[in-house]
Amino acid sequence: MKSFLAPNPGPITLEGTRTYVVGEDPAAVIDPGPRIESHISAVAGAVGRAAEVVILLTHAHDDHAAAAARLAHRTGASVHGPGGDHDLTDGQVIHTSGGDLAAISTPGHARRHFCFHHPATASIFVGDLILGDGDTTWIGEYAGAVADYLRSLDRLAALGARRLHPAHGPAIHDPAGTIARFRAHRLERIEQVRRAVADGHAVTPAIARHVYGPLPPKIRAMAEASVDAILDYLSGAE
Repeated sequence: MKSFLAPNPGPITLEGTRTYVVGEDPAAVIDPGPRIESHISAVAGAVGRAAEVVILLTHAHDDHAAAAARLAHRTGASVHGPGGDHDLTDGQVIHTSGGDLAAISTPGHARRHFCFHHPATASIFVGDLILGDGDTTWIGEYAGAVADYLRSLDRLAALGARRLHPAHGPAIHDPAGTIARFRAHRLERIEQVRRAVADGHAVTPAIARHVYGPLPPKIRAMAEASVDAILDYLSGAE
């Protein structure tokens, strides 16, 4: 397995997006990343001698998928996953010379999100389901996201991996503890929103300010979307 870090650091992407290459021929490229030429060239060079290349997308956000079309053009690869030319189904197996990858449906961060289980190394490529730093990822893209996310964490835990490879941040060597930490954080956020509503904060911006404090505009919009997703979750729980 090879890893390539895209030069797109930021508060959401941390030090940048990680692209993974599994196998040599056939080879799989997981999350080709943003459309940055230096990054695309590095990944293309890693699979340049392979007769068969497949590009796998955990989800369709630009920092993971924008490079897919250009990389496919340069390598002759097919693109599979959310936003790609070919769909993925839960449990679908992708063959590489470095061992099979199984697509695992794990919605939450995005409505359509996949992790890729690599049984040969007891590892999972987790996209944005879990990050390599901190204890949270953004959950706010759609109604139902919070319930989906909690179920996806349970599904990830049940696979019993020894290592997780996130798209942002370093490898995770304590999967069980990390999954538990991310679950605990999400449950804490749910409780914070519940208390804010009970205290009389009736609208999303007020709840977001109460829970998160002052935030820059872009992050504030994401926080408010997260609050909306939690309110949706609470409405179903009551």
